[in-house]
This record gives sequence, C-alpha cells and structure tokens, in this order.
Amino acid sequence: MKIPTVLTVLGKDRCGIVATVATTLANAGANIDDIRQTILGDMFSMTMLVTVDEDVCSFDDLQARLAQDAKDLNMQIMLQREEVFRFMYEV
Repeated sequence: MKIPTVLTVLGKDRCGIVATVATTLANAGANIDDIRQTILGDMFSMTMLVTVDEDVCSFDDLQARLAQDAKDLNMQIMLQREEVFRFMYEV
C-alpha cells in the first residue's frame, strides 16, 4: 500500500542534510514527490511530500530510520501521514 506523507526537517544548516534524508528515503523505497527548502540565516527548513510504499518499508520503520537521521544530524525530522497533517491544519 502506498501512503502519501509529509516530511519536515528543521535545524541548524550543515552539509549533507538533503543527502542523508534522501538516501534514507531511497533505501526505504519511498518516493520524493515534491520538495521545498530554505535557509534563514543559519537555520535550515525543508518540507517534502513523500510516498511511502509499505510493501517495501513500513511507515513505522521509516519513522525509526528518520529518527536516527535526526539524531545523527542533530535536527528535528517529522514524518506524518498526509491526511493527519492536513487535518491538523484545517481551519
């Protein structure tokens, strides 16, 4: 089953952030559908729309892999199901 998700990354800018996250996603068989990133001073912010293929890697397993990336990069990384993300921000 393919699950649309929203991935957010926030923290101090440094070399290798996009490469690390993209490699984790690729190794999990996830597809980056869209990506936006910006740097404000020394703060890095990135939002991705990602399709997770649960036949390759479960949502929970991918969250665990990204949690390790967050620890390694000393950043905040959050993966949410798109339906939950949209519901949280509905007005």
